[in-house]
Amino acid sequence: MSNTQNTRQGGFFGKVRSFFTSFANDKTKPFGIADKLAYAAGDFGCNMSFALKSTVQTFWLVYMMLNPTILSVLVLITQIWDAINDPMLGTMIDNDKRKYKMGKFKTYILIGAVGLLVAGALVFLPLPTSIRMSEAWFASVLKSTVFVLAYVIWDACYTIANVPYGSMLPLVTEDKREQAELSTWRSIGSMFGNMLPGIILPMLIWQKVKFDGTTSFLDKIIVPDGFKADDFMKNPLTGEPYAPGDQVLNPSTGSDVEILLGERVFIAALIMGVLGFIAFLFMIKKITIRVDENTVKTNEQTEKVNIFKSFGKFIANRPAVGATIAAMGMFLGMQSATTANTIMFATYFGKASLSGVVMIIGFLPMFIFIPFIKKIVEKWGKKEASVVGNAGALLGALIMMVFPMIPDANLGLIVYIVGLVFFGVGMGVYTCVSWAMMGDAIDYNEWKYGTREEGVVYSIHSFFRKLAQGVGPAAVILIMGWLGYDEKLGTIGQDPTTAKNMCWLVAGLYLFSAILMFIGLTFVYNVDKKTLETITTDLEARRALVAGIAPEADAVVEAPAEEVPAEDAPAEEAPAEEVPAEDAPAEEAPAEEVPAEDAPVEEAPAEDVPTEETKD
Repeated sequence: MSNTQNTRQGGFFGKVRSFFTSFANDKTKPFGIADKLAYAAGDFGCNMSFALKSTVQTFWLVYMMLNPTILSVLVLITQIWDAINDPMLGTMIDNDKRKYKMGKFKTYILIGAVGLLVAGALVFLPLPTSIRMSEAWFASVLKSTVFVLAYVIWDACYTIANVPYGSMLPLVTEDKREQAELSTWRSIGSMFGNMLPGIILPMLIWQKVKFDGTTSFLDKIIVPDGFKADDFMKNPLTGEPYAPGDQVLNPSTGSDVEILLGERVFIAALIMGVLGFIAFLFMIKKITIRVDENTVKTNEQTEKVNIFKSFGKFIANRPAVGATIAAMGMFLGMQSATTANTIMFATYFGKASLSGVVMIIGFLPMFIFIPFIKKIVEKWGKKEASVVGNAGALLGALIMMVFPMIPDANLGLIVYIVGLVFFGVGMGVYTCVSWAMMGDAIDYNEWKYGTREEGVVYSIHSFFRKLAQGVGPAAVILIMGWLGYDEKLGTIGQDPTTAKNMCWLVAGLYLFSAILMFIGLTFVYNVDKKTLETITTDLEARRALVAGIAPEADAVVEAPAEEVPAEDAPAEEAPAEEVPAEDAPAEEAPAEEVPAEDAPVEEAPAEDVPTEETKD
């Protein structure tokens, strides 16, 4: 009997081993559609987990009834962890030199995917009602502990899967055109991974309350403090008792009563974990790694950096600062409004289940620009197009500021959607070119100061983005408490003044976002189309001169002085002071390779760019 069992077990585990062995790479397989679909599936899998983050704060605020001030602090703590665990886990992966049958990157992605099967759901673990509703200190401590531990585990699993996934693109192909195709397919996977949960999840987890002819429906509501059960037995607008099947209305606001089903959130998170796991398995099996994995680092920081010196250089880089201000504006305002937006739909409009659909309506216009962005940038330039678009976003935000003044909530919702559409259209161009603008900021740094410093620029930019992602939601939750939101009343018991305050908060956040982005793009970011052409021409000439191709350089090196405003032109003397003459012997190289009559003035290269500090 035991032999039979062993045979069966061996057969089962043998099939499992065979399944995972099939994930090994066949490096001779040509790059094709399988790689593209697989890479798209990878980001879809990531977003099956990431999309849940927009529901975390609502779940703990509404269903778990956690105090807004406490939740604000916990969100900030977990976001700080989110900021530090990427390089920490990235370094761990980089330092792992062991050999894996299906490769190191695929192995770590699989480990993270297995963790995400259940880790995402742990954050939405529905505690007993006695704990959720308790105001005792030990209940708050228990809820806070569960939130932090579950979030840390979830975020670690997500990082283990996401960091190697994002870093493996150059391992699939070394061809730049094919890498660009993979990047596009990744965006497609991300789009579907965000849109599907964004639309479907609110419909599943929010439920309208209908009168069933008895008092049993009151168990779902959990009558909040300050209300009586009888308040929910009659229509507050007519004073008439409900008939069976009637929609129950909020006694204070007259809007539809909707409740957040915590158990459904937990189940939905489990289902999304399974879907994400399937997507990850498809990616691991179908994608082919053709390049040595040790050539790519998941943690980009490779040398010690003086943070104060690096920060000073970053502040001096106007386009980098402008792009960072714009990104922070987006996260501090628009992205941070997610929780307040859901509470607004639940308390003011009584349509929390439709909040996802409305938000998607606002974001869909952004995708209109994807097929045309190349032509738009070529004709008008990144800065110019982004500024014009952001002016449209500013108009949309101003329209949103009108809807809280409209007495009719349904008409107000229409005005809100119109403003959201204008905002989405205005954001479209910037969304498409935001990372490309950071690339131009790095070129600006090399042009003006003689060094590229990609790692410094990107790392500080990323730090401020994550800072905004943490501070923004935490601050918004705190403000919600100041504006009257009482966690003990849920979404049902909030008074009309608090519901109206949520409208002003959402509209104000979008306006704040648009203003901060407009300032960053219009007044700080200074690389317009003409300046970018000058920078590109200058850098090409300098690199050609360093490489010893001087005949083409003498025709272009002097030209930019007439085209670029004095305040934007690179300082000629600064580099010469930073690098001693004995440390920069590059002046002599061109003279040996180029005839004297064709060579440019020897002093120019040394003044413009010290060759020791220039990086291609």
